[in-house]
Amino acid sequence: MNNQHQEMTHGKSAVLGLQHLLAMYSGSILVPIMIAGALGYSAKELTYLISTDIFMCGVATFLQLQVNKYFGIGLPVVLGVAFQCVAPLSIIGAKLGSGAIFGSIIVSGIIVILISGIFSKIRKFFPPLVTGSVITTIGLTLIPVAVGNMGNNVTKPQLSSVLLAVITVLIILVIHALTKGFIRSIAILIGLIIGTVIAGFMGIVDLSPIAQAPMIHIPTPFFFGKPIFDFSSILMMTIISLVSMVESTGVYLALSDITGEEISETRLRNGYRAEGFAVALGGLFNTFPYTGFSQNVGLVQLSGIKTRRPIFYTAGFLVILGLLPKFGACAQIIPSPVLGGAMLVMFGMVTIQGIRMLSRVNFENEHNLLIAGLSIATGVGFNNTTLFQGLPSTVSMFLNNGIVMATLVAIILNMIFNHKDINK
Repeated sequence: MNNQHQEMTHGKSAVLGLQHLLAMYSGSILVPIMIAGALGYSAKELTYLISTDIFMCGVATFLQLQVNKYFGIGLPVVLGVAFQCVAPLSIIGAKLGSGAIFGSIIVSGIIVILISGIFSKIRKFFPPLVTGSVITTIGLTLIPVAVGNMGNNVTKPQLSSVLLAVITVLIILVIHALTKGFIRSIAILIGLIIGTVIAGFMGIVDLSPIAQAPMIHIPTPFFFGKPIFDFSSILMMTIISLVSMVESTGVYLALSDITGEEISETRLRNGYRAEGFAVALGGLFNTFPYTGFSQNVGLVQLSGIKTRRPIFYTAGFLVILGLLPKFGACAQIIPSPVLGGAMLVMFGMVTIQGIRMLSRVNFENEHNLLIAGLSIATGVGFNNTTLFQGLPSTVSMFLNNGIVMATLVAIILNMIFNHKDINK
């Protein structure tokens, strides 16, 4: 770690923390918006969900930043709401109501804590061949999300949306090309701000979220009523939590590679424990499960700042924004095309990180070529496909998660073809 990083001021760390917040904010508030829409929640209930969601993202991130004997991965990781929970929670809520949603989340979080020690022993199943394939898949499956935002997530995007996204990308590139040090490290943040200002002049910035948001918000346990503990709902959310643990493992290993910090079995266990604790707290305060956010991995790579201090600021900002919804709503006014342009850069960096990890693999061994090729093809091809629509919803949700499928295919094929290396 160079002196610039060691001597970073709190002011610079705070600005970098803000950049991380803006990178993950829209992804996190999208989950409560989608679930509230599916279940017909009122505007007041949606406001509660969004504010508490953001507050708990800060708490969850703070838990994961710790380095102690009991919990915390201790890497510059930002936790956000797990997107894969949208469909199952919508199903549970429609059938059994809000109580079953949050009861299943609480129990699944406790189960994650209980199995964290067992799950941490999977480290040997994640050599660079598997990890590189998974990280590459994460980047490739996220890029279409960025492209969708660039077109404002409509079937026939307007030219102004595409132009705004391209301008945002160009701003980030120009800053990276012409500046050094701290200014270069916040290229994404500057791109988001200038892009939003330009969008304002184009008349496509909506300030209504700020006007409509209340001044103060207090997270309340069991806001939607007492939890209901339904076995099938708990089973479904436990499976989703396991999926999130696999995704988080990919994020941890990518950050370990970027920062040069080796992750021990104990640190992995503590990371899973922190995630489980955060999930259980989310259920208690009636919000949703959390997982390590991949987009922030690209930001760590792009900024070159590999310490945890900026992420502590991110966690603090999230807590404050959760308590003061009007400030939190400021991040909601960033137009989707601007966000999409920044995402395109970040997700591209995640993909390249995976390719860099794969560059260490011996591909003269044709088995390794097959493992990487098939796992990435499965991950990208199966992600959100219609191929499994005829199967039960729980099964199709699992098979449609490209990151999970890539992980499973890579691990299983590596165990079959390279079992001697695993057992060394």
